Amino acid sequence: MKNLIKITGVLVVISMLTSCVAYDNGGYYQTKKLPPGQAKKIYGGSAKDYAPGQVKKRGGY
Repeated sequence: MKNLIKITGVLVVISMLTSCVAYDNGGYYQTKKLPPGQAKKIYGGSAKDYAPGQVKKRGGY
C-alpha cells in the first residue's frame, strides 16, 4: 500500500511539473522603439514623421 501511495505521489509531482507553460510574446516588450525626437536626430526630417499618432493620420498603418 505504501508503494502505491509513493507511486501516486511521484506521478502527481511529475504531472504538475510538466504542466507548466511558458509563453513567448515574440520580443514585443523587449524591443524599444525610438522616440520621435531621437528618430528625427538619426534620420533627419520632422519628428511628426516618426510619431505614431501622426503616422496614423497619414494612413501609414
